[in-house]
Amino acid sequence: MANQATLVIIKPDAIKRGLMGATLSKLEPLQLEIIGAKVMPVSRELAEAHYSHIKEKPFFSETVEHLRGTLHGVPYVVAFVLWGPDAVERVRLITGATNPEKADPLTIRGALGRNTASGLMENVMHSSADPADAEREIGLWFKPHELLCNPFAGAGVGARPSR
Repeated sequence: MANQATLVIIKPDAIKRGLMGATLSKLEPLQLEIIGAKVMPVSRELAEAHYSHIKEKPFFSETVEHLRGTLHGVPYVVAFVLWGPDAVERVRLITGATNPEKADPLTIRGALGRNTASGLMENVMHSSADPADAEREIGLWFKPHELLCNPFAGAGVGARPSR
């Protein structure tokens, strides 16, 4: 089990609904280290860069506005970088499927997410899909000095990355 870093974002819909603690309580048993955390507004540029892989999809604009908080009146997110053994896969498993209605009810999205009557998908959080996405996303959301250590500095298996 190799140590990895992964990005987790608690989205505005979760913050508006008071689900931040419930979301974190489902992540806590993974016993991953938090090596970066911040509360921040999300610019259009950041949201578009984050979701650049779906730029051609018809739901791109709504997804960007969701992350920016304009759909929920919450103009910020809480972003974390978690570090530990197989962090990306382990966090993805507990996150659940993107669509809350298709997510296992024991996952965060299955238990806490919802699709509204207006058709808006409120899936509570983002987690990196794979190690390459994690590195790209962490680079978008965090400057090196905002992390306790550099998770991409070539630390060996089982080693904690050094500053």
